[in-house]
Amino acid sequence: MTGNSGKGKTTLLHLLGGLLRPKSGTISIQDTNISSLSEKELDRFRGKNIGLVLQQSHFVASLNVLENVVLASWLATGKKATEKAKTLLKELDLEDQMYKLPSNLSVGQQQRVSIARALINQPKLLLADEPTSSLDDENAAKVADLLAHLSKEYKASLIIVTHDQRLKDKFSNQLNLN
Repeated sequence: MTGNSGKGKTTLLHLLGGLLRPKSGTISIQDTNISSLSEKELDRFRGKNIGLVLQQSHFVASLNVLENVVLASWLATGKKATEKAKTLLKELDLEDQMYKLPSNLSVGQQQRVSIARALINQPKLLLADEPTSSLDDENAAKVADLLAHLSKEYKASLIIVTHDQRLKDKFSNQLNLN
């Protein structure tokens, strides 16, 4: 989805991700009306079915990169998917960064860690909010390619919310909010 600032792109993404509740109507994902779920049920559903890549990377500052990704699997499933996290980080060219604190990474590296965390539970829906807005052209292209490739590999529907014109050439299905 594209559109100018203030048109509701992020709000729509937050509604689809269950971070906000609609004032009317329903939001159904895979035949589940997420609008009617309790907070606990919604957290569980989101953890298993929705991967979120937000504008700001929210990490647990005291955990290293690998631990932050593994934490997402543990919170959703009660199991630590350490090997899967290592594989994802390697695929995202972060193998040498696994044991660093997120604060010691570049913005582009942090964005890729967010992608790994969003994919760890093999979500059915991958939501990305301005994933390239703070990246240079080269890293923006890499992140766009990674999102497209990994969403196909993990068979996840991908919705990107952006005003970044560089992404228009990468994705053919577009919705412009005016």
